[in-house]
Amino acid sequence: MIPLSVIDLREAEPFVAEVLRSGRISRGPMVERFERDFAAATGTRHAVAVQSGFAALVATLRALDLRPGDEVLTSPLTSVATLDGIIEAGASARFADIARDDFALDPDEAGSRITRRTRVLLPAHLFGQPADLGKHAALAAEAGLRLMEDAGQATGSPAGSSGLACFSATECGVVTTDDAELAGRVRNEARHATLSELSAAVCLGRLVRHATLTEARQRNAERLTDGLRGTPGLDVPKRLPGREHTWQRYTVLIGPHAMLSRDELAEALTGRGVANAVCHPRLVFDHDRYAGHPLVPAVSARDFRVASQVTEEALALPVHAELTDTDLDTIIEVVRDELGA
Repeated sequence: MIPLSVIDLREAEPFVAEVLRSGRISRGPMVERFERDFAAATGTRHAVAVQSGFAALVATLRALDLRPGDEVLTSPLTSVATLDGIIEAGASARFADIARDDFALDPDEAGSRITRRTRVLLPAHLFGQPADLGKHAALAAEAGLRLMEDAGQATGSPAGSSGLACFSATECGVVTTDDAELAGRVRNEARHATLSELSAAVCLGRLVRHATLTEARQRNAERLTDGLRGTPGLDVPKRLPGREHTWQRYTVLIGPHAMLSRDELAEALTGRGVANAVCHPRLVFDHDRYAGHPLVPAVSARDFRVASQVTEEALALPVHAELTDTDLDTIIEVVRDELGA
């Protein structure tokens, strides 16, 4: 089976050993080093490391001093951690449709959904490509909103360039900002979710290799796109002009005129040894636990046409750095064969 993802933690070994020798487990020099290096890698002045991406979102929203009734406008196609973070911070969620080309919050749609209670614009970057931050920044400035990026799936890209962003990885979350005072408030709000020295060591090991792994995924994505372009019923993902793409996921769209449905193709690929995933099978609010929730609007998937289509058509294929040329050829051949190319 060609795996969907591979996590190699060998680069973390010397950092983990250093922590074990130090005998210090709670916040210390390893966390501080990781924060410095992460801030440098993302081009921001301050980084606050916490236990998870969810903790990063909650601490940041709380640091913005939102009041009951204040709204956070975000994408309906995102992780449940995004919506849970808004709720945990005591804010009300509001949604606008996405753009099909980048899977992110559509600035034009967002502009039409702003109300007098909206305080924060929270685009979620999906699959490695940032949302249109230029348009979102202009929209936020015009409407008097705070722009805050949910950049959990775009580490290493220009995500974070707005001046306030929340990143996440398996082992940690990070808030980046250029505002020293805001960084201090975030750190205070996250005082019960601080990162341990061991987790920081693992995260630092992954950060060391991030650029190399990103370059490998970019090469693999280019190879997949060249091989899959023109497959009947399949749309390859786009890398839009002026936006860096780190390819956290390589997500194709299987349209209604394809030989197989998305789910049928997923089953066929699994049967032929190509792992795959449906990352967002439903919109974020479309879970039973949010039904009737006072902070979640009573909306329907039908209200978000593009996002709903993507939940039915999107399929993630392997793009990780460990893929061989043979693996890539196999993925292309199997997908094209199953779709009648």
